[in-house]
Amino acid sequence: MIYERAVPISSERHRDWSLEAGRNYAFAKEVNSVPLLAAEFIAAATDYAIVFAGDDKNIFPSVILGMRANENNAVDAEGNWTGGYVPAFLRRYPFVFARSDDGKTFTLCIDEEHEGFNKDGKGERLFDAEGKRTRYLESMLTFTREYQGLFDRTQLFCKRLMEHDLLKPAQAQFSLPGGQSAQLGGFFTLDRDKLKALPAEVLAEMAKTDELELCYVHLQSLNNLTPMARRIAASQAAAPEADEAAVSEDA
Repeated sequence: MIYERAVPISSERHRDWSLEAGRNYAFAKEVNSVPLLAAEFIAAATDYAIVFAGDDKNIFPSVILGMRANENNAVDAEGNWTGGYVPAFLRRYPFVFARSDDGKTFTLCIDEEHEGFNKDGKGERLFDAEGKRTRYLESMLTFTREYQGLFDRTQLFCKRLMEHDLLKPAQAQFSLPGGQSAQLGGFFTLDRDKLKALPAEVLAEMAKTDELELCYVHLQSLNNLTPMARRIAASQAAAPEADEAAVSEDA
């Protein structure tokens, strides 16, 4: 999605490298959605719509950042983040874990194409003069490890939803500046009626694990589609205000 050349981090290969990460999110300007951890639902739902992306066999929460393909409305032309909450998926970049084929081993990798990755000593060093991990690299390893743990927990939540057939295909229909109409599809939303029809013992278990809360946070977040469409219109001075967006089930 945003990684171009992720390679395992090693003292032999990256001993003299530094990372100037900064606050520039230009690397994400062409992604209109990114994965979202279950632990981020409440924070993200203040500003964005949370949906589920994937297929009938494998789905994962995703946060909508733009109404058009290859367009992130939370990043301006200079690469500044203009939205609210920044998803951990983007805060983790350019680091990422690579999982072994057997799923038991994780290797910390870095995208060597990141514009801030350099041999000029700018930013934070990954290794010290003796080839040992710096405090910065250790902190990023911890952050990425925590991310992976939360990722696995989110997958369990998604498996619960699929196990009880609680998701349905949906699409968002809205109007863009200039009178153009468009739709955003290819995602799933929760079926409220099926959720309410679950057996009492299943609902009780989901309440204990906070999964029930996540379901309703997701449903509430869908109301952010209309404000998002209006913000797109407001960002263009000569454009009329966008019409109300709506989420509907696919036919």
